[in-house]
Amino acid sequence: MTPQVSGLFIYPLKGARAVSLTAASLAPYGLKDDRTWMLTDDRGRFLSQRTHPLLAQIQAHVTAQGLKLSCPDSPPIYVQAFDGGAKCQVRVWDDHLSAWDAGEEVAVWLRQALGVSARLVRVSSGSERFADRMYVGEASVPVAFSDGYPILVCSVSSLAELNRRLPEPVPMDRFRPNVVVDGLEAFAEDHIEILTIGKTHLRLVKPCTRCQVPSIDQCTGLPSTDPMPALKTFRFDRALRGVTFGVNAIVMGSIEESLLLGQPLTIQGRRP
Repeated sequence: MTPQVSGLFIYPLKGARAVSLTAASLAPYGLKDDRTWMLTDDRGRFLSQRTHPLLAQIQAHVTAQGLKLSCPDSPPIYVQAFDGGAKCQVRVWDDHLSAWDAGEEVAVWLRQALGVSARLVRVSSGSERFADRMYVGEASVPVAFSDGYPILVCSVSSLAELNRRLPEPVPMDRFRPNVVVDGLEAFAEDHIEILTIGKTHLRLVKPCTRCQVPSIDQCTGLPSTDPMPALKTFRFDRALRGVTFGVNAIVMGSIEESLLLGQPLTIQGRRP
């Protein structure tokens, strides 16, 4: 089959459930509205499914006014987006940056939903955080609250090869991709330099090392089939000291175009 885009996903709230799209606009930090909101503890450190798996139960949808949050057994709450209010300092891994705190009402809602104290914050337009130049080169590539890179690309064929080795198959949502591609050979993405989708060029810069999140059911937040033991048998990267699945990517050139579900893609350049 002709290689094409078979899935487009954003995560408006870092760590929450994916939002599936038929078209995704591009922004300087990746896909528009992706990981522009985040939860922190009382010291400003980010929360994720690594430590709070019930985040998978929270659904976050961008509205004209801001963000709608919903989860089982709690009424939805609407949070207004604005550059104003309480400014705070937050931490994503080793990066420290400023953000806007969304206030007490949503903090109360989050305590009821997750059972822990958490603050909702939104990325500040004046914050500067960039992808690792070791992998992206000299360009300053901005990121919002993602772990480190603007876009994660995963392949349908790679998942099929992994599932062939598992006692029970796992769905693609376990790996939390932004762009899913079909029609490539399994793990061909490891060696591709550039994926061209319409007029958009995605440069694949770094294999994505995986943690325990792919073992979490993305609807319930509960433990499920763990793909890590199988991945360790054939996907351990000695240089990165971890198991990899999917490849981090950056956008080259213009961000004026949108990515579309079903859009054909072409490959430019291959690495050994």
